Formats: sequence, structure tokens, C-alpha cells
Amino acid sequence: MKAITSSALLVVDAQDSFKVGSRWQRRSNHAFESNVTQLIDAYRDAQLPLFFILHTDPDPGFEVGGPHFKLMDFIKRRDNEPLLVKNTRNSFTSTDLDSRLKALGVERVVITGISTEQCCETTTRVAADLGYDADFITDATCTFPIVNAETGEELSTGDIIKRTEFVLRGRFARIRTTHELVEEVKGVMARFDA
Repeated sequence: MKAITSSALLVVDAQDSFKVGSRWQRRSNHAFESNVTQLIDAYRDAQLPLFFILHTDPDPGFEVGGPHFKLMDFIKRRDNEPLLVKNTRNSFTSTDLDSRLKALGVERVVITGISTEQCCETTTRVAADLGYDADFITDATCTFPIVNAETGEELSTGDIIKRTEFVLRGRFARIRTTHELVEEVKGVMARFDA
């Protein structure tokens, strides 16, 4: 795994669009905001790059310029922190994220955001295919139950998370916790401060 000092934090689709309708009440991770905030703070303290990404599509709440098309209120983005807009499930194909990361010398990405098995997982898979080492911070993602439109069967958030970790682990990413990643960043900072 590449050094944490060559990493960037990606906050994928942490936007109010997901609060349209009733699904937000059924989200998987009520510590999402706290965990993402801890990672943002750690990256800022270490002066490592972070990127915010918003998703747009025709679904209600995801229209560019709409009242919900914005970062969630717990995120206080700074002017020097990029905000990219994508219209694909992954954060690379419809943005210049790859060229921005390469320009900064980034070799490792840390993925957080919404939703676990869609835009976060897809971003992780593409990042691995592009040659980045990836850390998937499951407890800094969240998702929602998925209903099969044909059968009415519902897949629980627990099943979704388990499946996502199974398919990413060892092939596309390391599965990490917020605590583990924050401690890794702090460890590097402590060496620099010594």
C-alpha cells in the first residue's frame, strides 16, 4: 500500500439530494456525519488533499441548481478544496479527478460517501483499475435498503454492506474504519512533528 502522505480523501455524493423523500430515515449508518467529519479534519490537519464530489441525474433532488443539489450541512468546504460534479456512478469518468490527482502526485485514494454499493463502490473499482491504491472506509459511507422492482423483495443495508466489503476486499481496496485511517494520518503527522 502506498504511503498515506501520497493519498487524497474523496467524499462522494454527501449531498442533500438523498434527503428528498423518505429514504434518509432508513440509512444504514447514523454515525456517517461524525465519521466523515473526523476524516475531513484529519486530512485538513495533515494538509493532505481532499475532494468533494456531487452527483447529478434526472432523479428528484439531483438536478444541478436545485435546492437539494449541495453538500450536506455538516460539511463546511473551504475555497481551496475542489468540488467536482459527475453524471456517472463513478467519480472519474465524467470529471477530471484523475488528472487532478496525478497533478498532485496522489497514488492512494480514501473513499467515503453515499451510497456504499453504488457510487462509492464504483469509484473504488475504477480507482483500482486506474492504478490507485484504495482504502474503502465502510463506516464513513451509508446506504439504503434496495427493493427489487420486479419481485418486491428488499435487500437490507446489512446485506448490501457485507456484499460490498466481500467484493472489494483484496481485489480493489483495503476495507478500513474511520478510526484506523485517522490514526494512520495522525501517526504520519507525529513523525513530522518530532
